[in-house]
Amino acid sequence: MNKSLFERGSVNNIRIHVLPTKRFKTFAISVYAGIPLQEETVATTGLIPFVLRRGTASYPETTKFREQLEHLYGAGFGFDIYKRGDYQIVQLRMDTINDSFVNSEESLLEQSFSFLGEVLTQPVTENGSFRASYVAAEKETVRKKLESIINDKIRYAAERCLEEMFRNDPYRLHPLGSRAELSGITPEGLYEAYTNWLQEVNLDLYVVGDTSLDEVIRLVEKSFKIERPQAKQYTGTNVNFNTGDVRTVEESLNVNQGKLNLGLRTSITYGSDEYASALVYNGILGSYPHSKLFINVREKESLAYYASSRYDGHKGMATIQSGIEIANYEKALEIIKNQLEAMRQGEISDLELSQTKAMIRNHVVEMQDSAFEMIAYDFNRVISGKERSADELLEQVEQITSKEVTEAAQTFHLDTVYFLKGEKGE
Repeated sequence: MNKSLFERGSVNNIRIHVLPTKRFKTFAISVYAGIPLQEETVATTGLIPFVLRRGTASYPETTKFREQLEHLYGAGFGFDIYKRGDYQIVQLRMDTINDSFVNSEESLLEQSFSFLGEVLTQPVTENGSFRASYVAAEKETVRKKLESIINDKIRYAAERCLEEMFRNDPYRLHPLGSRAELSGITPEGLYEAYTNWLQEVNLDLYVVGDTSLDEVIRLVEKSFKIERPQAKQYTGTNVNFNTGDVRTVEESLNVNQGKLNLGLRTSITYGSDEYASALVYNGILGSYPHSKLFINVREKESLAYYASSRYDGHKGMATIQSGIEIANYEKALEIIKNQLEAMRQGEISDLELSQTKAMIRNHVVEMQDSAFEMIAYDFNRVISGKERSADELLEQVEQITSKEVTEAAQTFHLDTVYFLKGEKGE
């Protein structure tokens, strides 16, 4: 696999990352806007992109906004909002066909930059603030998204486990804020929050496609009408690592199936030299069908409808998710704890090690077939400050021994047990 090298530049304190390649028939464009995750701004920041997608100065009506995308030969536009480490990230994306595959009088890449730049920096305004009808409609959109979490009990349990685990840390906050905060947001207040956000965010713009760094810099200068007085930098994540008492939280709702979620802390982060060891540890523990949680909790004991683990190197934590019969809580918890202890004791077979490496390798190789996946991987470097190419990660994973996985296991400590059970003893 060829090593992917992005070329770097900067315009108006916006970091530029370009991967010139003829591999794809489209241009993949991503803008990452990151700001510290904090209670005062989480709700307004979460709402901003919903309002931005409703219209711009040139396309103030939402129908015209969408028609422009069709005019760009069906260009794709979308956004995500999530938390990464100690930051709340808004990601804007465009996927535009390469000019060489269509008969377009104007450069589609240039038109895409013009559109995206206007979305970010020239939204439609009304009486000096956001259009009130758009704000009202999008507040309702976000409210429904937040309400939907409680109807999806798997997501709800996962969120609640994190809230309890990080009860004294901003990471407890949902990236869309809360329903209570939404009600107090006005068009004027949101527009003021938007102008402050635009000045304070870390901005990174990525392009993958048949272009050059010089061309992208020119297009950013032309299309992103923004003056930023200083460059912003991501700082290291606050990893609250302790080995205190395990906290158990039980909650009752009208559910037939229990949700047992565990939160673990680790000192190994994305920036650590031991990151590859932690990745393999998580793979053996619960990421794949051959993993210990899946085999021992779900298959052998038939205690869980699902059982898996996820490692977040940006926050120094791992979570375990399982769906169980409510009556099986004690037994399921015991067997999950047994798998954690088995990892600490070095009970790792050669087959588990080789299968996990193969699964990680397949995932990293498949990433190279998606421009947006390549962008997302490189953004890890920006937010963590750790330079580690996909090739380097693969090489590190291949060299991991069971002893190194066992050493990584010593750093994973159970912090929180969250159990969602039925009401009235169900």
